[in-house]
This record gives sequence, C-alpha cells and structure tokens, in this order.
Amino acid sequence: MVGAQLALLLRERHPDLPLLIAGRRDAPARELAARLGRAEGVALDVRSPQALAALGGKPRAVLSLVNDPEDTLLLAASRGGVPVLDITRWTSRLKATVLRLSGATPGAPVLLGSAWMAGLVPRLVALAARTVGRPERVEVAIRFALADQAGPDSLEYMDRLGLSFEVTEDGQERQVLPLTDGRRVRFSDGRHTRVFRLDTPEQATLPRVLGARTVTTRLGFDSGFATWTLVALQRLGILRLLQHPRWTPLRRMLLTGSNTGGEAAWVADVEGERGHVRIEVVDPLGQAHLTAVGALLGAERLLGLDGAPPPPPGVWFPEHEPRPDETLATLRACGVEVRIDERLAREAA
Repeated sequence: MVGAQLALLLRERHPDLPLLIAGRRDAPARELAARLGRAEGVALDVRSPQALAALGGKPRAVLSLVNDPEDTLLLAASRGGVPVLDITRWTSRLKATVLRLSGATPGAPVLLGSAWMAGLVPRLVALAARTVGRPERVEVAIRFALADQAGPDSLEYMDRLGLSFEVTEDGQERQVLPLTDGRRVRFSDGRHTRVFRLDTPEQATLPRVLGARTVTTRLGFDSGFATWTLVALQRLGILRLLQHPRWTPLRRMLLTGSNTGGEAAWVADVEGERGHVRIEVVDPLGQAHLTAVGALLGAERLLGLDGAPPPPPGVWFPEHEPRPDETLATLRACGVEVRIDERLAREAA
C-alpha cells in the first residue's frame, strides 16, 4: 500500500528514474509498473537468500517497505554496495538490525527510517532543534483515523500493543507498557484527543542522535470508544494474553477500520534550552500517503536527489538529515499541511 504510493510520488517528481516494482505477488507488481511507465514488475520474497540476485543486475538502491524479518535483503544489499532505505521495523527489530550491521562496515549507506511515518517525526524534530538547541523534551501525539487504509505490515506493527518497551526519560532508560500514561492533546483542527504510550523507534534514536533527554510518543484513535476499549483490554491484561499467534486474527479485527480513507494528524512539542517549538502535521490523504511522503524524503536523500551529496557508507537515521529545511518544501509540494512555530519558519526560510 505504501510502496505503491511511493512509486507514484517518485514517478511524479523524477519522471526519468527507472523503477523495479518488487511485490509479494507478480500480477499487481506488473500492473503498477505498467501504470508508471519506465518500470518493471516482479514477484519477490525478501526472505530468500537470492532476493537481491532476483532483481537482476545491481540496482541503484533498494527501498524496502515490507517486513524483512531476518534482514536478508537488507544485509545482502548492504554487503553488495547497494544503498538501502528500510521503513518497516519496530524498535527492538531496529536495534537488532544495527547489531547485525555492526559486524562489518556497510558497503553503502543504510537509512533506517522506521520512525513514525517513515521518519517524518525525527526529521522535523531535527529541524526544531536548530532553534531550541539540544532537545530536553520531545512529546509526540498521533491521531490515527480508524477509517484509514492500512497494509499488513502496519497491522503487524500495531500487534505489539500488549508488549512493554524501552524509553528514555531524563536521560535514563526505563520500561513502559503501551496504552498507559494518557494525555489529552489539542490537535491543529481544535479537536482534543486522548493519547496513550506507543512503541515507536524515534524514542530510541532521538536520544542517541540528537541527545534528547526525554522522548515520548503517544497515539489515540479518532474514535474515543476504540481508544478506551484498547486501554481497558490493556489494563485487564487481555492484550498481553492475545499475543499468542492463534489470536492474531482477533487482534487484527480490533485494529481494522472501514478502510475507506481518513486523515493523518500528529503534533510534536520540542523543548530545549533556547525555547519551545510546536509542530503540527496533517495529511488529508491519510497515513499511507504521509508514510509514502516520508519514504520519498528518505529515497531522495539516499540517492542524492535532494540537492545534497548522497550519504557515505554507514548506518543513518532520518534525524541525520543535513538539510532539514528541504523537508518543509517537499511536504507542502505533496499536499501535506505543516504548521510550525513562526521563529522556526523564519529560520528555515
């Protein structure tokens, strides 16, 4: 779902860029390739040791938008000198990937962009840090539309709502449970939403890359009933019991909406020694489109299509962005609404 939207964005912004659409199934991949032009479609199993070879030749880059459970494709591309963008892994899997890559220097840049919306949150936090200095506190609140479209990888990510995760608070690491520590947050349209803790990778990467002392990400659904239902299941210990594989269909049912489309919205409050910045982001086209825009920024960075040289070989995160002000122009060009503190907007301009 996100991959198809990313391919459309790449074709729109870079008409001459040749694309190979490697999907789970052959027919949809070929159909999308035919729509795009200058593209081919193939079926690909990312778990296969021959996955990279199956792409034929040496691609200019691999943009991975599906779960690669054992990092088979990622490691093959990295060792083969092919740049990689990967946006689909929760925090513990991201940390495991960094460890796997630590055994040898990658032969090409690896951009791990799995933070919320393919790294949009840490990208804009890095932009805010230009004004406030080192972030002392980053508070992210997400409003998720139940009617929005979500692919199988998104649902697998949300399946972890019953498992504890690690966060950094006041420079110290500690374990917290999802769907706890609720806050009432006002979004840019004036609506208030109750949001609760969620495991997202920027809570691990922002402290290490930008030195943030406290990072908290919370999520709430646009349906208060749905949010409080999950919170109640968490408090009763039922979500943890539902982690058994036999209950996967039931968990998916709890998290699946009408899929007719919805609006994606999030806000971030960034505090530092030089002040406070509030970032408000809304995408009327929904979370899949907003994630695709985040992936587009990562792809353009990886390929040097954003006006800056490509990064050297190594492991990178979205908040390493050397020209974060370019993010604003790209977001707005893709129809994403960004509201930001005036002092920051003047500096970015």
